[in-house]
Amino acid sequence: MSIQYILEIIGTFAFAISGALAVKDLQNPDWFAALFTAFISSIGGGTLRDILLGSYPLVWISDITIIYAILAGVLATFVFFKFLLRLRKTLFLFDTFGIALFTIVGTEKALHLGVKPEIAVIMGVFSATMGGVIRDVMTNEIPIIYRKEVNATACLAGACSYLIFNDLGMERNTAFISASLVIIVIRLLAVKFEWSIPRFFR
Repeated sequence: MSIQYILEIIGTFAFAISGALAVKDLQNPDWFAALFTAFISSIGGGTLRDILLGSYPLVWISDITIIYAILAGVLATFVFFKFLLRLRKTLFLFDTFGIALFTIVGTEKALHLGVKPEIAVIMGVFSATMGGVIRDVMTNEIPIIYRKEVNATACLAGACSYLIFNDLGMERNTAFISASLVIIVIRLLAVKFEWSIPRFFR
């Protein structure tokens, strides 16, 4: 079992917690709502990516461990709900770690499937953000990519960095970790210094 695979499972677990917590303000936040939202948050982006790329079977269908990670995340949210609410900053770090990891995983998978680099970058961003977008729409929130937070932009920068590192002949694991760090650093700095993308209309 590779370190990358372990990190992917941890990222899936973290996204499941994020999805389960997202239903707390709904009128009827029952178990089905929590499970479904956690599921969408965790695998929505990767599923969309694989469908667009024609990659079958879908990752969560071929690897049951992903389903178990999601179930564990929902159960942990139920048991430690109040504690998790007090750990918003910690959960933000997990979320940041998750989007960094899934961006590079998505970009790399798209490249291995033979698509052009530009498409690989888009697939990387989709992998990291679309699950959260669908989750926000389902829970009547403004999707995170439309908020002031620098999110998709950080993923875009990380995916492009991975392409550059790859073209420079950097060793695969080094390129993977370095590009992930680009995303993590940009997102943390953006939150700390309240960076945002310039407005389209003034």
